[in-house]
Amino acid sequence: MSWQPELEELARREAFAREMGGPDKVKRQHDQGRLTVRERIDGVVDPGSFHEIGAVAGLGEYDEQGELTHVTPANCVFGRGRIDGRTVVVVGDDFTVRGGSADASIAAKPLMAEEMAHDFRLPIIRIIEGSGGGGSVKTIETKGAANLPGGIGGNRWYRYTTENMSLVPVIALGLGSVAGLGAARLAASHYSVMTKTSAMFVAGPPVVKRLGQDLGKMELGGADIQTRAGGVDHAVDTEEEAFACARRFLSYLPSSVYELPPTLSCTDDPQRTDEQLISAVPRHRRHVYKMRPIVEAVVDNGSFFEVAQNYGRPIIVGLARLEGRAVMVLASDPYHYGGSWTADACQKVIRWVDFAETFHLPIVYLMDCPGFMVGLEAEKAATIRHGVRAMAAVNQSTVPWCTVIVRNNFGVAGVVHQPADRFSIRYAWPSGYWGSLPLEGGIEAAYRAEIDAAPDPKAKLKEIEDRLNKLRSPFRSAEKFWVEEIIDPRKTRTLLCEFARLAEPLRTPGPPSAMTTRP
Repeated sequence: MSWQPELEELARREAFAREMGGPDKVKRQHDQGRLTVRERIDGVVDPGSFHEIGAVAGLGEYDEQGELTHVTPANCVFGRGRIDGRTVVVVGDDFTVRGGSADASIAAKPLMAEEMAHDFRLPIIRIIEGSGGGGSVKTIETKGAANLPGGIGGNRWYRYTTENMSLVPVIALGLGSVAGLGAARLAASHYSVMTKTSAMFVAGPPVVKRLGQDLGKMELGGADIQTRAGGVDHAVDTEEEAFACARRFLSYLPSSVYELPPTLSCTDDPQRTDEQLISAVPRHRRHVYKMRPIVEAVVDNGSFFEVAQNYGRPIIVGLARLEGRAVMVLASDPYHYGGSWTADACQKVIRWVDFAETFHLPIVYLMDCPGFMVGLEAEKAATIRHGVRAMAAVNQSTVPWCTVIVRNNFGVAGVVHQPADRFSIRYAWPSGYWGSLPLEGGIEAAYRAEIDAAPDPKAKLKEIEDRLNKLRSPFRSAEKFWVEEIIDPRKTRTLLCEFARLAEPLRTPGPPSAMTTRP
């Protein structure tokens, strides 16, 4: 006697799972330009690699004889698959079943996905569309009582979410309307992507309307709002682009903190020079220039992957490779407040320096920072408070640093260009210009009496400026060994590749050292 009848029953139940919410709901999902959860999972992982767990879990319907007639699957699909041959955990919401609401789910499924990522030290990718949390308002009636957030047995998921952020890469894709716990799951990630037709919010338009704000989904939480606020890191046009971003982001990272980022073979010559670098920075200090082409010129060809581009815009952040070795790149953007650190730029630095520390990524900083942003709005934003926290993040990091001073370095924000009191590699371009304070504005105050007494105050001001600017030459600082090296900008790539080689044996797998509390 074989167990063939049971295997046929299993296949029948699995077929119900593949139907998801039924043909009408699947058609509606497609008509609205969105893929189903199963199509999304297939789009993220290597073809044929997905191994589902708990496919037959759901709500069964039985006839009077106790025979199964139909199964409405739980609206969470999860399992393990591979990305570029590496095993990952993938968990996705099925919007075709009760719009991804938790009252149509089985709470153990998304929890088990987090547990598997945690205990097997595997990256996790969350595909999110729905509300999650305690379900809809109707749940009170269907369950017969109100859900207590964080009640008995209700907060284990939060523990694993927190611990996974310190253990494995966490990537989240927002592909539709994402609210409540769904929004928290999207934000609780190292890298988040949403499509430009998606929206994320703590509470949706109907709830917000009760507060007197009558807004549509996109007005409340569309991609432009969330990427500028830093709630989501990246917005793309299609779901396929979101899948590609997730795969690429992961390619720079180890599977867990107990491993090192992978080094890839590299055909880009580490001795390559770019003649344009010698004139990349204008001689006139008030003239801006584009930093991204400089970044592209010094890292491996095509390897720069920028993150959080719309948030904290005075700072550019991204992953890149130097002779095949993964690094974190920070770079100033003089097109935004001259590269001055705003409150949100400081928060961006904190987040991504901590990220680099978590996953053992050496940091390269291409610096042009005239200091913290000043003025009334900067004071209202508590810029100095966030700046001090950024300083703490940099000083507490243990990964190797290499800083290239491209132009400006002033004030307290200027200090935060490498960790304090440990050796880091630093170079300066001939365009380097630094000091405790910029000369502009300060000369009038410091030399007011001399300028006012001169027959030609404007000429006197220029005379003083010229005299002080000669003292500001980076060569004067090099004479006193206040800066280690002034380099030909065209040699920057070669020196950065050497830095990456020097840094490689210094990276130690394992959890980063415990951070003290940020100020």
